[in-house]
Amino acid sequence: MSKPQTLPVARTRPGDWVQLTEAKSHRFFLIQLTPGETLHTHHGVIEHDRLIGLPWGSQVTTHLGTPFFVLPPSLSDILRETRRRTQIIFPKDIGYILLKLNIGPGTHVIEAGTGSGALTTAFAYAVGDTGRVYSYERRADMQALARQNLAQWGLDARVIFHLRDIKDGFLEHDVPALFLDVPTPEAYIPQVRDALRPGGFFGALVPTTNQVSRLLQALEEHGFGFVEVAEILLRYYKPVAERLRPTDRMVAHTGYLIFARPLYREDEPAAQPDASQTQSPSEGAPTA
Repeated sequence: MSKPQTLPVARTRPGDWVQLTEAKSHRFFLIQLTPGETLHTHHGVIEHDRLIGLPWGSQVTTHLGTPFFVLPPSLSDILRETRRRTQIIFPKDIGYILLKLNIGPGTHVIEAGTGSGALTTAFAYAVGDTGRVYSYERRADMQALARQNLAQWGLDARVIFHLRDIKDGFLEHDVPALFLDVPTPEAYIPQVRDALRPGGFFGALVPTTNQVSRLLQALEEHGFGFVEVAEILLRYYKPVAERLRPTDRMVAHTGYLIFARPLYREDEPAAQPDASQTQSPSEGAPTA
């Protein structure tokens, strides 16, 4: 009888992003493995060369003897480490947004505004190489930061950035999904209606209930249906079998999520081709 085949062990390589997690506290560092580089922590020093070629999940120690584990980062870990100048949308909300907007490989989605690019990163990760994210931002400095963040993870080729005020409308049409993260989303529902295909997926996030009320009124006025308002709370538990209980703190209110579907109207103008069908990623320069 032949012996069962042994599968090769996956190992780290130069250029890989590594989540180096401290064994006791579970605090971690995200580093890109670079020959000759060194990570300095308050627990000691670790040379990148010692990490290259290790099986994922290996334990290493600093020069002071503190143990760390070598793990591949998750999308949630990447988003938590996004360089930011404004508050980002939390991973707990992003996961639900991806599901409700039906985002997956090949999807084309509009977002406004870009901010620091956390949601942009999640969209770009989800749509794959065949999808496209159209990201609108008014501030050049914020767009530059988002570009840097996307490029850091190798996802910038999936995003077309527009430096443009959405009050002037979106450049894409007949797009299946659109998300607003702006202070007054109710002011742009006509522009959303023009860009989003009938029956498509609309979402928005606002921090207060009076903003929700204004948005609900605008959605009703402009022929949206199947409206949903949700708030996602996240509570962790201490993972100790003998005394399992909730942790002392929880991730509570971060914002209200609103989702809706634009319904077909008899006076609906003929849909224009999605700009993505005629525009390549390399043509996605900022639009004034």
